[in-house]
Amino acid sequence: MSALSLAPRALYEEVAELLRQRIFSRELEPGSWIDELKIAEEYGISRTPLREALKVLAAEGLVTMKVRRGAYVTEVSDKDLADVYHLLALLESDAAGVVAQRGTDEEHAELQTLHAELEAATADRDRFFAINERFHMRLLEIANNRWREQMVADLRKVMKLNRHNSLLKSGRIKESLAEHRAVMAALLARDATLTQQRMHEHFRNGLEAAA
Repeated sequence: MSALSLAPRALYEEVAELLRQRIFSRELEPGSWIDELKIAEEYGISRTPLREALKVLAAEGLVTMKVRRGAYVTEVSDKDLADVYHLLALLESDAAGVVAQRGTDEEHAELQTLHAELEAATADRDRFFAINERFHMRLLEIANNRWREQMVADLRKVMKLNRHNSLLKSGRIKESLAEHRAVMAALLARDATLTQQRMHEHFRNGLEAAA
C-alpha cells in the first residue's frame, strides 16, 4: 500500500479511521495483537502517527494498550456489552422522546424515509447496519444535544465490536425492524412517553440478542 496523504485530515486521524474500519470488519479481530511494524510498513508511514492513531482508538475503547505488550483489539465482555446497551437505552430513548415532541414535520418525514430504506435493506446485512446507524444518529442530531450525540457515537463504536453477533441470530433483523416500526409509529403520533418506551425496549431486545 502506498504512503497515505496528509489532506484533508491529520495523518494519525486518517490512520485511525483505516484501523477503525479494519476492526469493525473483523479483519482485526477482538483480542488480536496489532503488529505496529507490519501496519506501518503497509501504510508507508513511521510508527509515530500509528501510535497516535492507536491512542485515539484506545480512547474510544476499540483498542486496549498493555504495558510492554503493545496494542490489542478490545474484547468486549458480557458486562461491557450490558453497560453499553444500558447507557444507549437511556440516552437514545431520551432523544427519541425529544424528537417525538419537538421535531418538525419535515424532520419526522426524514426519519420516515430512512426507516423505509431500512425496510428495503433486510436482505443485505451490511447495508441494514449502515442505514440503521444513519437512522439512530440522525435522530440524535434532530434532538440537538451535542454532548449526548458525542457520548452515543463513542458508545456505538464499542457496540460495533459485537454487532455481527447480535443480528446474525436467526430472526433478529426481522425483530429489529418490527421494533423500529413501533418506535416510528409512536414518534409520528408525537407520543413522547411511548416513543421513549419503544426505544428502550429496542435496546433491551438488542442486548438479549447480542448476549
